[in-house]
Amino acid sequence: MGEAAMDRGNLPQWHRDADRGLVVISANTFWNIKNFRSALIDALVDEGWNVLVAAPDVDGAWAERRCADSAEIRIDRSGLNPLRDLALAASYFWLMKRCRPKFFLGFTAKPNIYGAIAARFSQVACLPNVSGLGTAFISPGPLSALVARLYRVAFARCPIVFFQNGDDRDLFVGRRIVQAGQARLLPGSGVDLDRFSPVSNEDPGEIRFLFVGRLLGDKGVREFAEAARLLRPDHRAWKFQLLGPIDEANRSGVDQAELDRWVQDGTVEYLGQTDDVRPYIGASTAVVLPSYREGLPRSLLEAAAMARPLIATDVPGNRRIVEHGVNGLLCEARNAESLAQSMLAVGLMEAGKKEAMGKAGREIVERSFGEQQVVRAYLDALAQLQDGGRS
Repeated sequence: MGEAAMDRGNLPQWHRDADRGLVVISANTFWNIKNFRSALIDALVDEGWNVLVAAPDVDGAWAERRCADSAEIRIDRSGLNPLRDLALAASYFWLMKRCRPKFFLGFTAKPNIYGAIAARFSQVACLPNVSGLGTAFISPGPLSALVARLYRVAFARCPIVFFQNGDDRDLFVGRRIVQAGQARLLPGSGVDLDRFSPVSNEDPGEIRFLFVGRLLGDKGVREFAEAARLLRPDHRAWKFQLLGPIDEANRSGVDQAELDRWVQDGTVEYLGQTDDVRPYIGASTAVVLPSYREGLPRSLLEAAAMARPLIATDVPGNRRIVEHGVNGLLCEARNAESLAQSMLAVGLMEAGKKEAMGKAGREIVERSFGEQQVVRAYLDALAQLQDGGRS
């Protein structure tokens, strides 16, 4: 953790001049902040807030270009080592004690939990964003109960807890993890409607199904591979593509050997990972997300913004953006045959119908999921809390 991040006297000039106070923004990867929170950081700075980005492998030069400061925070994203998690909570506590922020904005599970606990003991207002529940909530058991208890302790004093779909909000309220008055609904992380704009498919006759995301079992990547295996005998020219990083540390992650087998037997193409998904979405026939549960999936929002039909499982998060038969198709979760049937239907669909689905998806995103709607919700919440409101 750099001294510039820890010593308020050494902060850049824009920090010393800003008059509203400091906001800390933290997620379990710097990539998450860079790709999903840039507009929020820009808006906070424009509104007169100091901003400090706290994440693993944070790029201080990137933060400085956005007139923000940075602090390195070590986070074991998928680990269950209690000593490492205790060290994470201590890191957040000391960061807040030395920087004295007015607000802590958490994204992803561990910053939400341990950042909120540290904020509580530092008397800092915390506004966590529950963007998804992950493996611990998808699979009921002792771990799920433990995580629920941690959330309950962490969120007890949070004035506002943001959720990205009503199912997650209702689950947290129903299990008394949060009170109904704390919970607010956001339209996901929002989409930059200018950056993600409709493009024509240069080769509409070629059928390409694209999965975008980490290669996790919980994201349905194995069902995607199995559906491809079911469809390939009758549709040799169709392409089934995976775009995203391997995450072997995750308990449901696909390992390199398993991915290699899929590629070698011709089941899927692996496109690697990228900082710009737009060319791949633009070349696709449809974007597919057969996950077990979502917050509000960015891949579907971006694909809809680019006027691509969607194929997704009928689970929380997905069904908030996919209207069955309107801008895509919903299928049964954990069922490769159901997924294959939906992919077959889109693959054989006439071009005009696919175009109409894409247009409908773009209209849905424009109406309900623009990035500025999310930014405005945060700015309004901070202004309200500055004025002494609570809910």
